[in-house]
Amino acid sequence: MQTFAAIPIVLLSLAGSTSQPSLRPGGLSHIDRAKGRDAGRPPSQAGAATPSERVTADTPKTTTGGNGFIAPAGWTVTVRGSATILEAPEAGSRIALVDVQAADAPAAVAAAWAAYKSETRWPLKVATDAPDKDGWSKRRQFAYQTSPNERRDVVSLAQHANGQWTVVIYDMAQDVGEKRGAQVGLIFDRLLPRGYTRETFAGRTALQLDTNRIRALAAFVEAGHKVTGVPGVSIGLVQDGKVVFTGGFGVRQLGASTPVDADTLYMIASNTKALTTLLLARLVDQKKLTWDTPVTSLLPSFKLGDAETTRQVLVKHLICACTGLPRQDFEWLFEYGGMTPERAMTTLGTMQPTSKFGEMFQYSNPLAGAAGFVGGHVLFPDLELGTAYDRAMQQQVFTPLGMTSTTFDYARALAGNHATAHSRDADGRPAVAVMDVNYSIIPFRPAGAAWSNVTDMLQYVQMELARGALPDGARYVGERPLLERRAPQVPTGKDSTYGMGLSVDTTYGVPVVHHGGDMIGYHSDMIWLPDHNVGAVVLTNGDPGWLIRSAFRRKLLEVIFDGRPEADADLAAGAKTFSTQLAAERKLLTIPVPAEHSGGLATRYSHPALGDIVVARQGAATVFDFGEWKSAVASRKNPDGSVSFLTIAPGIFGFEFVVATSPTRSLILRDAQHEYRFEAR
Repeated sequence: MQTFAAIPIVLLSLAGSTSQPSLRPGGLSHIDRAKGRDAGRPPSQAGAATPSERVTADTPKTTTGGNGFIAPAGWTVTVRGSATILEAPEAGSRIALVDVQAADAPAAVAAAWAAYKSETRWPLKVATDAPDKDGWSKRRQFAYQTSPNERRDVVSLAQHANGQWTVVIYDMAQDVGEKRGAQVGLIFDRLLPRGYTRETFAGRTALQLDTNRIRALAAFVEAGHKVTGVPGVSIGLVQDGKVVFTGGFGVRQLGASTPVDADTLYMIASNTKALTTLLLARLVDQKKLTWDTPVTSLLPSFKLGDAETTRQVLVKHLICACTGLPRQDFEWLFEYGGMTPERAMTTLGTMQPTSKFGEMFQYSNPLAGAAGFVGGHVLFPDLELGTAYDRAMQQQVFTPLGMTSTTFDYARALAGNHATAHSRDADGRPAVAVMDVNYSIIPFRPAGAAWSNVTDMLQYVQMELARGALPDGARYVGERPLLERRAPQVPTGKDSTYGMGLSVDTTYGVPVVHHGGDMIGYHSDMIWLPDHNVGAVVLTNGDPGWLIRSAFRRKLLEVIFDGRPEADADLAAGAKTFSTQLAAERKLLTIPVPAEHSGGLATRYSHPALGDIVVARQGAATVFDFGEWKSAVASRKNPDGSVSFLTIAPGIFGFEFVVATSPTRSLILRDAQHEYRFEAR
């Protein structure tokens, strides 16, 4: 399941590369407007400006240098000199597209800042190179160190085409950046150089995955596992109703020699969501409910924090990421000990929408959990919600599809052929990850707690490609309810939409259905091209496995359509960027925490929803113990003079607690749209 939003290094992701799923709370946050020094302050008035235009619909535009982009509905566009400035409906959050002449990328960025806001007010944290992409060359990204109390992310990207530089400046409040992430993606999905046409595979016929093409895909994965340091990767390929390859690269655990293979179990995280909506599709097919059935008519105890929203929620809304509910993951990540699905469902009653139905893509794991529990309750109303869901999934999904190894039973999974979760330690070295947090999703398991392997997941993908038929031709589920899960419920960019637990991407002219999944040390994807009868599964057991699975989608298209070779360079650059970012962050941390920072800590802090933090010293280390899990922490002095403590255990690096001294001594934890204040006890 996707528990983590992207880190502030967002531009490469939006421009077609990939960025890191992160536990950094600033990536997840609060509905209040950012209070940074520049939030709400208009850009400098240097240069003549055209009258501002608020666009009422997604509108194609060009920069002053003639490069195309799309201005999202509701945003305001102002052109001042060489800068085209897009401001979100929430004042103070902007993206500037600046065309300049310069000798190199740093000079281009300096000129762009001068055109946009006179100067950069934040210190540079890290600069990284990126491969050529979509007609752009000489690409270099610059991330700036903001202070957590600013609640702001600032990044710039310089890229070259047609003899000039185009610099993108991302200057956004974190709550706005997350809430309007799909609209931000819309801007960059079509930010293309003047005269450039993106490669398309529309109208082509997929080539056969013969020995050479399979070898090319396998070599890509093998090289990827080595360059990223991910210990193990298992993959599988299907074409025209047949499994054409399964295999593994690397090992189940660092320091051991046992290899991963097609039968090795991994947490598949948010890929569980598609299996959950498959259960619902079966119930629709069996006329036990419809996608438009009000949820409260099926489960009267269902309740959101807003009564009007509760009344509107239909079955399809539970899993469409389109109801306006923002991410709210900390409640289950920090306080899951003794949690049951019934108690977990009550947390939905605390959740408030921040946008209207269908207006914004906002990903909600608890709401997706409710989808599965509703389906289980319909079939087994007398059973506890979790037991009902487990039984429904076994009866309706796993057994009929022949997914004999797929399970929600962690003990069963961990007792057999399974891959151990890995991440990086604070110094960037691969290590076994803290597994404890992966148990947090069990109370919301329809959203992401399944364990599976390539063998089983290919059974599922083949059924999707066969439009609901089993290998023997028998009808498993009706074609209509199956395919309705892919129908767009909310846009996630110009060329991508989210349905019900499934994404559809048409960036390269052919529909690609997929869904990724991320938990601590596990990153996966399942992919299929419905028009070409080709599918794949990629499972990994380490960070940054998201780079492998994301680049693999592009590599598969390159191989079956003889596309331009881009995926290898993307993956190599992504791995280098990941390591460079980690090293830059490490330079800002002090480990162990010095006495001047730790001396003021209380021994215990509490929050009514997230529980207690017990502060302990273990040798020279300062440890935060949250009850369900714990981690040593580092400290960091921020540009505004505040001090933060950050968890540094492998896999949970980056939970940030900011010291607040007024009005009481406390620690503040934030995601993108929420703030949690732990008070000293």
